[in-house]
Amino acid sequence: MIGLLYVTFHKIRCAYESNKYPSPYASVTVDSKEMSLCVQGRGEHTIVLLPGLGTTAPILDFEPLADQLAKNNRVVTVEPFGYGWSDLTDSPRTVQNEVSELREALQSAEIEGPYILMAHSVSGLDAIYYANTYPEEVEAVVGIDCTLPRMTEYFEEAAPAQISSSLGYLCDLGVMRLICMIAPDNFISDNTNALYSKENLQNQKFLASRMSNNTTVINQSNHIAENIELTHDLTFDSNLPILFFTRDDSDKQPRSDHKTSVSFFESYISNPDLQSVVAMNAHHYMHWSKAKEMADQDTADYAVITIYDPFSAAFERIPNAYKKVLEYLQANGFREKPKDDILSCFEH
Repeated sequence: MIGLLYVTFHKIRCAYESNKYPSPYASVTVDSKEMSLCVQGRGEHTIVLLPGLGTTAPILDFEPLADQLAKNNRVVTVEPFGYGWSDLTDSPRTVQNEVSELREALQSAEIEGPYILMAHSVSGLDAIYYANTYPEEVEAVVGIDCTLPRMTEYFEEAAPAQISSSLGYLCDLGVMRLICMIAPDNFISDNTNALYSKENLQNQKFLASRMSNNTTVINQSNHIAENIELTHDLTFDSNLPILFFTRDDSDKQPRSDHKTSVSFFESYISNPDLQSVVAMNAHHYMHWSKAKEMADQDTADYAVITIYDPFSAAFERIPNAYKKVLEYLQANGFREKPKDDILSCFEH
């Protein structure tokens, strides 16, 4: 009897919170369901923030980082199904479905690419799949301590164990609300660095009470091993700019094989001129404390300029093209990196 009364209380409370604290963000229809997203800032580049597994309220969790990035870019924070203000779904959480839904959400919101995919944790699998399947839509990839397909193999670890799907119903029954009441800090962003407002954290608690560990999230967790296997052989194109943020492992005991987070991400680097790894002393949720440092990271220390069919088109479309390029390089302190198999040629 007491249990039935509590479940009833939980359902009433959820309805009350939904009415009192409606989503202030936009939503789009994807696969006949509503997906929440936040668009802010303006700029030449469009950065799409993708959350890690179990991040209950991605828009709120990413807020400090999104605010910093939005000073010079258009920033889109997407809440996949099962997260934040988005609906749940019964669709299997495969990388194919997740990337398809992401593309549909961006297209429905009329947000044109190409995109810089900025993926936290398990969303790294979506990012590498997206970049390989739709390369023309991806301008660059930025990883926030992200999961990549060969990670478990590299560190000789097992993929996350399967979780009983029935545990997802604990959210429906209000058990997660009770747990959130007992230990709320376990389900919201760490605010040690005072980057989150009181209102932000309060909204995170409300969402955690009714969304934490729901059936969709459990389904996503149970598909990690399958998604790792499906993407195992994927790599990043050598001409695709890549920036991996990762922890410096200063809080860990050194491994006997000398493998580190940095060495793992470096194994995905094929072109050091365009791709790099930046290590920071931070939590796995690096944006909790390093939002400004990540946003300020100098990603413009390289330039790739390709002119196709220069003898027939370049000078008609871009008068004095090579001269302008040379002037830009000199003015901005770029230095030529001569290679034996490449002939440098500038018009003076």
